[in-house]
Amino acid sequence: MIAKSRTRDVNKRRKRQFRGETDDSKCLVTNKDHSRGPDCRCHALERRRSGRIQLLLAIELKEQGSFFVGGRTETVSPDNDITVDQMYVQYQIPQDAKRHFPVVMIHGCCLSGKSWEETPDGRMGWNTYFVQRNRPTYVVDQVSRARSGFDATVFNQVKAGTLPPSSLPSITQVSHQSSWNIFRFGLTFGQPFTNLQFPIAQVEGLYQQEIPDLNSLLPADNPTYTNLSTLAKSLDGAVLMGHSESGFFPQFSALVDTTKIKGLITLEHNCNVFTDVQIKTLAKIPQLIVFGDFIELFPQWVTANQSCTNYVARIKAAGGDITFIHLPDIGIHGNSHMMMLDKNNLQVADVVLDWIDKHVGKRGGGKQ
Repeated sequence: MIAKSRTRDVNKRRKRQFRGETDDSKCLVTNKDHSRGPDCRCHALERRRSGRIQLLLAIELKEQGSFFVGGRTETVSPDNDITVDQMYVQYQIPQDAKRHFPVVMIHGCCLSGKSWEETPDGRMGWNTYFVQRNRPTYVVDQVSRARSGFDATVFNQVKAGTLPPSSLPSITQVSHQSSWNIFRFGLTFGQPFTNLQFPIAQVEGLYQQEIPDLNSLLPADNPTYTNLSTLAKSLDGAVLMGHSESGFFPQFSALVDTTKIKGLITLEHNCNVFTDVQIKTLAKIPQLIVFGDFIELFPQWVTANQSCTNYVARIKAAGGDITFIHLPDIGIHGNSHMMMLDKNNLQVADVVLDWIDKHVGKRGGGKQ
């Protein structure tokens, strides 16, 4: 489906929207068979949700859809085969993508691809913003999470009595209190930092996103790594961006196969320790690591920061192109661990996009 919008002055359109003068008759969608019909979701409009006004800007799409990558057949019993380890991918390709490499967005622990969509207080998320900036986006659900599904075999075997209860894997489900601490909303639960960028009044919207994490079902070589590498090859080049738990998924995917992986972006994660051979491989690909604010106030984040300092030094020593950004150091303050949902999320997104332009460039070469 190709979402069409008429070319008009954006400022005039915004003024009309705030006056409530949106024209639903011009909200049209053009399908592959060239049929047209009303679809105001595709056009700039003003809408109210829970007392909030949110502005949606028109985006012209060349294509959007979803698919699965990977998977393997597992025989549970005779004549009982299932598919497991597949990865769900949702994508949007802007009409004016030109030669920009796609950006693959990978969520963190106890979350899903929703992390990259609309913020809890109804603002534009990174998925939409990157598309608005003419970047094809591919938002994934990790293997064993959300729409990717998980292998329920062991649970059924325990219920049937063919395996003991001790065979059950642990399931991680983060609490509100743990989220508050890990995401650095404040030192004490319920008392946010005064300059916190996260929309704390709508924190319940984040809690609603938190779902059980069944990664303990997976082998040490997480199938998501191979699936991400396969996805990059199928796209003929992509930038992989991981957050939190998946912060180093891009690096592990590159160690599976560097082919067509054009950039590695890590948003806040402990930087893993690799062998010299692995470091040499990773140094071939441009890398960006980003940390937010309040790091020095949380021991676990001090440790994570130091591990990344060490990693950066090793990559540079191997001749690699790696950038380590602490947002406060470049004048951006108050960001939580969930920077893609913070009130200044688009400002942070611009930092990432600027890095891509300067260090990854476009298809056929050319960097800013």
